[in-house]
Amino acid sequence: MSSQAADVVRLLTVRGDTLAVAESLTGGLVAADVTGVPGASKAFRGSVTAYATELKHELLGVDADLLTARGAVDPQVAAQMAAGVRKALGADWGIATTGVAGPEPQDGRPVGTVFVAVDGPFGPGSGSASGGKVEALRLNGDRAEIRRESVRSVLALLLTELAGEHSGNERAQDTEQNGGF
Repeated sequence: MSSQAADVVRLLTVRGDTLAVAESLTGGLVAADVTGVPGASKAFRGSVTAYATELKHELLGVDADLLTARGAVDPQVAAQMAAGVRKALGADWGIATTGVAGPEPQDGRPVGTVFVAVDGPFGPGSGSASGGKVEALRLNGDRAEIRRESVRSVLALLLTELAGEHSGNERAQDTEQNGGF
């Protein structure tokens, strides 16, 4: 369990929100990190490890034509995975990882190419743009290091979105509790 995972669970619990995870190259490591946090069951809905390309379409609703044209290692695939797992598991937030951990390139992408995505209750006043967020990564290291950094990166992306959505409200509550204006 990482401190990031603990922060994710804490923020989701405070908000009353839930999380679903779609993983490819991380093979369940994100879900394991989140569920390693005591109390994670208050916020964690579940995960789909769609390692095989066709499962990204069948289980997560990723566009089959997109997968055929670009392969599984693509920013739009990551975005659709996050949105798909959010919908499939009925969560407020969905996060996803897809990429190449090695040892060989995949879909014409070199080892270390990773895309992480978040999809959530974006909209007016939420502090976030609609349509989700995707971050492209170019990671160095061996297979294990690339996978660990992918976990860290997707949790960091989610934390950024959660903090952006919640920051104004937390400050207001803190001011009230401390007798401020």
